[in-house]
Amino acid sequence: MRLTPLLCLLITAASCKQPDPPPVGDSFTDDFSRASIGSNYVATADVYRIKDGALNVSKGYNHPLWLRKKLPDNAEIELDVWSTSKDGDIKIEVWGDGESFARDRGQYTGTGYIFNTGGWSNSKSQIARAGEHGKDISERTLPKVEANRHYHWKIVRRGGKIDWFVDDMSVPFLSYDDPDPFKGAGHEYFGFTDWETDVWFDNLTIRALP
Repeated sequence: MRLTPLLCLLITAASCKQPDPPPVGDSFTDDFSRASIGSNYVATADVYRIKDGALNVSKGYNHPLWLRKKLPDNAEIELDVWSTSKDGDIKIEVWGDGESFARDRGQYTGTGYIFNTGGWSNSKSQIARAGEHGKDISERTLPKVEANRHYHWKIVRRGGKIDWFVDDMSVPFLSYDDPDPFKGAGHEYFGFTDWETDVWFDNLTIRALP
């Protein structure tokens, strides 16, 4: 029997949820050289588009686009990012639950680690454990995000040690040591996210680490 949208509304959400694609495994890459986002992702709001070979979002209000492939606990993640706005605010969430999002454009408490450059009107950058407004944060105020400048990010995680590199691959932009690291069920997914600015992502690569 084919499940129609109406029938999905009448039975449990779990019954209608599509199974995940295979996990990331040793590696996963996405250069967004296609017309549509595709079945490897689930959007929590209709604000994500592929344009000119890159992923674009604005006015996301903390509604991530979740990659449905489960991540390894230890991984190296690389991607290119940029914003057309002087306010910056480029961010992703990693090792989250793959489904959470903000309600009613209110405060959002993440389920993974949030990486943000140029947040709060380009006043600071941070790695936040779950809550961007919480206490478990590593942050800095400089440099500011430059509008239309393309940045290359690399995130390296082994256990609770996280190093985040921005352009300069020799010195971490920020680091975070988590004595109780997120892992396992509820902390297995990668998400692109956004608050309000016009943000772009490209050339995502995820590699498993020993």
